[in-house]
Amino acid sequence: MAGLLVTAGVFAQIRPGTSYHDWDDSDRVAAYKEHISFLASSMMEGRAPGSDGEVETAEYLRSMLEQYGVDVISGGNGDTFGIRQEKGDTLTSRNVIGFIQGYDKHLRDHYIVIGARMDNLGTADMIFNGEKRQTIYYGANGNASGLAMLLEVAKMLQTNAILLRRSVLLVGWGASTQGFAGSWYFLNRSFRDVKNIDAMINLDAVGTGSLGFYAYTSSNPDLDALVKAKNDELQPITPTLTSVEPFPSDHRSFYEMKIPSVTFTTGRTPELGTGRDTPSVIDYANLEREQEYVYSFAVSLINGQAPVFDAESVRKKETVEDNGVIGYHECDFPPTFLGSSNPATFMEKWVYAYLKYPEAAVRDGIQGKVLVAFVIDEKGKVRDVRVLKGVDPLLDDEAVRVVAASPDWKPGRKNGKRVASELSVYVEFRLQKKGTFGIKK
Repeated sequence: MAGLLVTAGVFAQIRPGTSYHDWDDSDRVAAYKEHISFLASSMMEGRAPGSDGEVETAEYLRSMLEQYGVDVISGGNGDTFGIRQEKGDTLTSRNVIGFIQGYDKHLRDHYIVIGARMDNLGTADMIFNGEKRQTIYYGANGNASGLAMLLEVAKMLQTNAILLRRSVLLVGWGASTQGFAGSWYFLNRSFRDVKNIDAMINLDAVGTGSLGFYAYTSSNPDLDALVKAKNDELQPITPTLTSVEPFPSDHRSFYEMKIPSVTFTTGRTPELGTGRDTPSVIDYANLEREQEYVYSFAVSLINGQAPVFDAESVRKKETVEDNGVIGYHECDFPPTFLGSSNPATFMEKWVYAYLKYPEAAVRDGIQGKVLVAFVIDEKGKVRDVRVLKGVDPLLDDEAVRVVAASPDWKPGRKNGKRVASELSVYVEFRLQKKGTFGIKK
C-alpha cells in the first residue's frame, strides 16, 4: 500500500513569479494557473499527437505526479505506442499512468481509473489577407484544464490514500484526438487487469464553470444515482446530469469495454477547438469548486459499491451493429474528410463554411445547437442524416441540408475492410446581436 504523504506547510506572503493580481489566489488556484499556463503555452505548440509538445506534456505530468507522491508505473518515457498512418509512417505517442494502492484486501485489486487527454490540435497554417500565418490551438480549456484537475485530484487522493479501499489509476491519455488511441491502447494492449476496472472518471474541458458544469454517464443508472446523491450533499458546485453526449471523448473506449464511465465537463464554448482557447478563458475559481466535487465523487466511487454497466445501452448499440453500421471511433482507421480524421475539420471546412442561418430564425431570435447523426458508408457517401436533438424546424432542416450535401469522405476501415460508420455532431446557430449572427466553429 502506498504510504501516506506528509508535507510540511510553509507560509509565504508572495509566491515567486506572481504579480500583485495573484496575491489573493488560494494555493490551489495558484497551482491551476501554473499548470495551465505551462501546458497551454506557445512553447507547447498545441500539443499535437506525437509532437514535442505532447512529449513535454507527458514529462510534466509524470514529474508533477511524482512531486505529489504518486507512484508512476509507466516508466520515464511513458507507456509508448505507435499509430500507423495511412502514408505508411508511424506516429509515436504515450500514456502516463500514476498509481495509488487501496488498503482493502478484498478491493485493492480492483481499480477506478481517472483520466484526462494530454494532446490537442497542434498548429495550422492559415491565410489572412493573402499572408500565411500559423495558428496555435493552445488548448487551455481543451484539455490543459482537465490535466490540471487530474493532478490536483491526484494530490488530494494521495494525501488521503489511507482512506481508499480500491486502487486508483490516474492516466494522461496520449493521442486522444486520433480516435482515442491512448485509452484504446491502455484497455486493449497495455493493462492486464481490465476486467477489474470497476469504473472510469473522465475529465475533459472543465475550465469554464461559470457557463455550466455537466456529468455525462451514457445514462448509466448506478452512476446517475451517485451523481444525484452527491448533488444532495453540501457541495460548492454540482453538475447537471445530461443524457446527450457533450462531445466524443475517452469515455467511449471504456464504454466499448462495458466499463461504466462518467465524463465531467463544462461543455462546448465558442473558444474550444480554436486558437482563442488560451488561459484567459479559464474560470479558476470554479475549477477549484469543481475539483472538490470530483474528489468527493471519486472517493464515493472508490469506496462504494461497483456500478453495473447499463445492459439496455448495450442492447441498443448491438442493434446498430447488427444493421452493419459501427461507431465512427470503433474503426481501426476512422473516416477522413479532406485528409483529416478529426470531425472538427468537417465542421470547419464544410458545415460552417456553407451553413446559412435562416432569415426567419434570425428575425425571431431562434438559436441553439442541433445534434445531427449521419452514416458514412463503405463508399464514403453521407447518408441517413437525421436530427437526434432538435431546436426548431428552421434550424433543424438547415443543419440536415448542409450535412447531407457533404462531399464524399474516405470511408473508415476495420479489420482491413471498408465499413459504414456513424458519427454525430452538434451544429450550432448562435445569434450575436440584432441583425447579425455567428456560427460556432
